[in-house]
Amino acid sequence: MFKSIIRLLVTILITIAFAFLMITYVGERTKVSGHSMEPQLHDQDQVLLDKLTYCFRNPKRYEIIVFPGPEGGDQFFVKRVIALPGETVKIAKGKVYVNNKEVKDYSKDHTTDPCELKSELHLKSDEYFVLGDNRDNSNDSRYKEVGTVKRAEITGRVVFRFYPWKSAGVIRP
Repeated sequence: MFKSIIRLLVTILITIAFAFLMITYVGERTKVSGHSMEPQLHDQDQVLLDKLTYCFRNPKRYEIIVFPGPEGGDQFFVKRVIALPGETVKIAKGKVYVNNKEVKDYSKDHTTDPCELKSELHLKSDEYFVLGDNRDNSNDSRYKEVGTVKRAEITGRVVFRFYPWKSAGVIRP
C-alpha cells in the first residue's frame, strides 16, 4: 500500500515537472487580445506559441511573434516581423519599404498611415521592426511606446490556432 502511494506521488511529480518544462521551454497557449492582427488572427483566438525554435535560430521576416507589451505585466503583443536586424525601414505614402524595396502587402487595410516614423530607421543588430496586419488598429513599431523589438524580448512565434475550432490550423507567415 505504502509503495503504491509513493509510486503515485512520484508519477504526479514527474508529470508536473514535465508540464512545467514544456510550458517554460517548448510551447505555451496564449490568447490574442484585440484586432491588430486581423484578418489572420482575431480577438480571443487561442493560439500555440512555439518557444523552442528561437533557441536555435532567429525570427524570420513575416513570422508572427509574441513579446511583452510596453506596459509590462501580463500584457503581450502579437505582431508580424517586417524588418530584420541591420535593415533599414522607411514608411512613405502609406507603404513600407525595407532596404528601399516595398514589402509585400498582407495588411487588412493596405495602408500604414498614420505613422510616427518620419525618416528612415536603421535597425541595430538585435532589433526587429514589427507591424500588425490590421494597421488601422495596431500599436506597433511605428509608435514610440512600442518601438523596435529587441531579440531578447521575443517570447516565441505563433504556430497554431486551436480555438475557435472552425478556424483551427497551422499559422503560416
